[in-house]
Amino acid sequence: MTIPDDGLPHKPAGPHDSQAPPALSSGQRPPDTGVADAHVPDASTFASVAQEMAAKSGLTRNDNGQIDLLKAAGGWRGISESVLPGLLFVVVFTITRELNVSLVLSLVVALVFTGARLLKKEPLSQAIAGLIGVGISALISRSTGQAKDYYLAGFFTNAGYMAAMVISILVKWPIMGVVFGYVRNEGLRWRQDSRRVRAYRVATWMLVAVMGLRLVVQIPLYVTDQVAALGSTRLIMGLPLYALGLWLAWLLSRPVPAVPAKDLAADPASPGTAEP
Repeated sequence: MTIPDDGLPHKPAGPHDSQAPPALSSGQRPPDTGVADAHVPDASTFASVAQEMAAKSGLTRNDNGQIDLLKAAGGWRGISESVLPGLLFVVVFTITRELNVSLVLSLVVALVFTGARLLKKEPLSQAIAGLIGVGISALISRSTGQAKDYYLAGFFTNAGYMAAMVISILVKWPIMGVVFGYVRNEGLRWRQDSRRVRAYRVATWMLVAVMGLRLVVQIPLYVTDQVAALGSTRLIMGLPLYALGLWLAWLLSRPVPAVPAKDLAADPASPGTAEP
């Protein structure tokens, strides 16, 4: 599952792509980058955090300059680890109406995935995160005795991600710029271009909209005790909707190629002229 790239030359993002400028000699003024420095922590600190976020996102480009969403999801195994526990829960509960059996089976599946990674000495982060998520959901549902509460924690998770993204937009560090910037080998240089900041702000709003849509659709199903419908929409609006939102965010934030000066002189009314 790949997405056409923006056409930028590609090389792996390295630790030196967004280093702070070299030290200045005595009395020399730093260059004006066009970005306000007030109340902004050290740039190298943000660069390190941004690189870590980009690495954990799993988003990469291959040699052809394309982004691979399947790899970002952890491959088919990662998709299975995310989908199967919830799928098994909703199917078993819909058929048997036995809450405890459904909860135990979903936990067993999550444990099997974690154990398989442990035996093969593979990275455990995604499997453990999934296991913790299933465990919390099962604990809440078991304590209330309501099958619908299996999905309650997901509402708070979505709301938390939405809040983080909105805050990142308000402080002019949109999260999708931080992540996509390293995937596109822009590092943090995009912050020096108001058009790129605006594009990444729109891209981040796209992911906010995806998570908001989940809440708009799923909360009424939760309130009306429609467990089967809630479980089904949770699966559909999980990885598939997230992948769609990520794809749209990538397209919305693609750099616009600069128009050569000779072309602008030949056609001043061209729609490719730079923004004021």
